[in-house]
Amino acid sequence: MCGILAVLGCSDDSQAKRVRVLELSRRLKHRGPDWSGLYQHGDCFLAHQRLAIIDPASGDQPLYNEDKSIVVTVNGEIYNHEELRKRLPNHKFRTGSDCDVIAHLYEEYGENFVDMLDGMFSFVLLDTRDNSFIVARDAIGITSLYIGWSLDGSVWIASELKGLNDDCEHFESFPPGHLYSSKEGALKRWYNPTWFSEAIPSAPYDPLALRSAFETAVIKRLMTDVPFGVLLSGGLDSSLVASITARHLAGTKAAKQWGAQLHSFCVGLEGSPDLKAAKEVADYLGTVHHEFHFTVQDGIDAIEDVIYHIETYDVTTIRASTPMFLMSRKIKSLGVKMVISGEGSDEIFGGYLYFHKAPNKEEFHRETCRKIKALHQYDCLRANKSTSAWGLEARVPFLDKDFINVAMAIDPEFKLIKKDQGRIEKWVLRKAFDDEEHPYLPKHILYRQKEQFSDGVGYSWIDGLKSHAALHVTDKMMLNAARIFPHNTPTTKEAYYYRMIFERFFPQNSARNTVPGGPSVACSTATAVAWDAEWSKNLDPSGRAIFEVHQEAYDKQAAPVTSSIVPPEIIDNVPQMKVSTPGVAILS
Repeated sequence: MCGILAVLGCSDDSQAKRVRVLELSRRLKHRGPDWSGLYQHGDCFLAHQRLAIIDPASGDQPLYNEDKSIVVTVNGEIYNHEELRKRLPNHKFRTGSDCDVIAHLYEEYGENFVDMLDGMFSFVLLDTRDNSFIVARDAIGITSLYIGWSLDGSVWIASELKGLNDDCEHFESFPPGHLYSSKEGALKRWYNPTWFSEAIPSAPYDPLALRSAFETAVIKRLMTDVPFGVLLSGGLDSSLVASITARHLAGTKAAKQWGAQLHSFCVGLEGSPDLKAAKEVADYLGTVHHEFHFTVQDGIDAIEDVIYHIETYDVTTIRASTPMFLMSRKIKSLGVKMVISGEGSDEIFGGYLYFHKAPNKEEFHRETCRKIKALHQYDCLRANKSTSAWGLEARVPFLDKDFINVAMAIDPEFKLIKKDQGRIEKWVLRKAFDDEEHPYLPKHILYRQKEQFSDGVGYSWIDGLKSHAALHVTDKMMLNAARIFPHNTPTTKEAYYYRMIFERFFPQNSARNTVPGGPSVACSTATAVAWDAEWSKNLDPSGRAIFEVHQEAYDKQAAPVTSSIVPPEIIDNVPQMKVSTPGVAILS
């Protein structure tokens, strides 16, 4: 992932302003360590930190049209760029970069070209002929993007908060699937799929159509000019991604450049059963497997860096981001610059364990819609920033636009979890890849129960985080939490601890407002908490909060403490606390 920064209409074209833009752009250098670029046209500045994936030799940014009247700074990948080039026969391209098509598409189609892009992206395009500009973000929000406004009337755009939070009076997350036009001075939605209305679909379940759509989504993401691999936990989603990639890698341009044997990566606590499962899948698929270990203390030591890079105080996101952050550093050290990952499946298919309690197919479907719409605040944010912190790109085939259209058109009756019929969570996906003649995965992997990232990383990981927070946040601090943090008031010591760190890095009101809040159980939306009256008594983001569903659920009589005050005896016994059997699930 690259880093982009734009300051538009700042009424200051001085050298001092240019120096300031360069300084802020350097805050994003971790995202793109391969090259830096800055374009200035009057009081408009477009900066770029490049992670070179396609055409590393000549694809430096900003990018231009033929006469350089249109300038673009882009973060992302356009998977259908070769097809789009064929639709622009009268245009001459300066580079082989997949993003080079954007300026030319604007020339040809004006602002209405964004829906033609198949990929993940966020970009700023400046038309120097009239000093107008547009900003756009991909459909789901796979790439991170923020917009801000300064007192001098300028509009700021940055891939991360840290690129604009100190210079803007107000800033916010740029909404996915939207375009901002300076001519209109407003945001408008360019992504309008059928499922967005949350109307209940009625298409019959076609396992072969679903399988084909996902295979196509994975294959198009094999477009690369640099070494790559897959994140593999031994869970369903990452294992399917790895299996399809391994099947189709041979014969691709990537295989010719880097070899046809796939590399896979996983991380976990020593002795994790998930590490064992990942190794089993890797052996089954014949990948070159890389296994990284970390300790609870390693993770705790990284928390401040994680919060700085991920830019959130959401408990679940921080729990899950930390092992992914540590793993990404290891992967980058091996010379790998891109990985394919498994985010999005649980949102599309209702894979979280709380979906077992969905009261009917209508509520099930509406909850999946709500979850997909919120991905940019949670899993997409985690996957993008955990990897980008080390100059690594993560691609997510489950969030392919065409695949989502196919999956979200299925009558949700087929997605409902029905134990009496042997249908567990994500049954439609599992069944689609249950091929007896040419199996994609071993049966027990294909039908393995869902583990959330932060649970699968090892139950001792979450226990250790709670214990650490209890040492740093006192009961007195918790009593005043609502006065200190009136917005999204932390209700646990762990949440309070993360919030203190976040506020140190990002003290502005706008910054804290970019982080979602509200009650949740096992990653549910606030709306779904009402599905079970017991949940409101145990609002823990862990999947273990779903009693009688998770195989390692919390003891109902000894549920985790979720009140504001952690009993003193827990703090006193922190050094002697016993931990559960460790596990790991990165992108399961």
